[in-house]
Amino acid sequence: MKKEHHKISALIITYNEMGYIQDCIDSVSFADEIVVVDSYSTDGTYEYLKEHPKVKAIQHPFSNFTQQKTFALSQASHPWILFVDADEIIPEALRNEILETVQLESPHAAYWFYRKFMFQKTPLRYSGWQTDKNYRLFQKDKAKFTDKKIVHETLEVDGTSGILKEKLIHYCYKDYSDYKSKMLNYGRLKAKEDFYREKSFNYFYYIVKPAWKFFNHYILRLGILDGKKGLTICYLNALGVLERFRELKRLERKNALAYYLLMP
Repeated sequence: MKKEHHKISALIITYNEMGYIQDCIDSVSFADEIVVVDSYSTDGTYEYLKEHPKVKAIQHPFSNFTQQKTFALSQASHPWILFVDADEIIPEALRNEILETVQLESPHAAYWFYRKFMFQKTPLRYSGWQTDKNYRLFQKDKAKFTDKKIVHETLEVDGTSGILKEKLIHYCYKDYSDYKSKMLNYGRLKAKEDFYREKSFNYFYYIVKPAWKFFNHYILRLGILDGKKGLTICYLNALGVLERFRELKRLERKNALAYYLLMP
């Protein structure tokens, strides 16, 4: 029988992930529990999860990524947390490394995973993603999500960190409209984050930062070697940055109008 301090809770947050969530759940089935927090999917995701014998499915309204993941973390029963996105897969070699890691006598508090990005069914080898890594495995009592970010959530770790050798597989690109929608949504959330931090809209950044994002990922980070798919990804990533500044400008105008209307 597995010792209590070696047990793993796999956590996933979802919204309309049919077509991906099935493989994700299968890949984390080695965990001692699987908790999925769904933000009221409309494509059958929640219904599928409710019928799955290994899944504890919970619906919770989505405010931002940090709050949603913090809520998911509060639902975990076991000391080790494996956090994966619904469009990510744990391959067998990584699964074995995870199981070996949680049984170490003196493990790190948290572990980074490198990710292998997939453009539909083919690898995306460059385009800025080749050095991407994220915290995915950590001890529950030694980490928490910072409330300073609402997108690209950041884990605060009380202790040392390690890096696992095997890569997580990330199916980042379903189709053009889905990825575009995702990047625009990320941009709007980043704008809200900027607005709450009282960062002001700047025309210089509005012009320069999206252009730099594209140039950096497509030229400097070798997205050009990914061919047409590299061009598509780099363009949409830059579009997300542009949307960030557009939304920040809209938020400032809305705030200024509200202030004007409330003036005596």
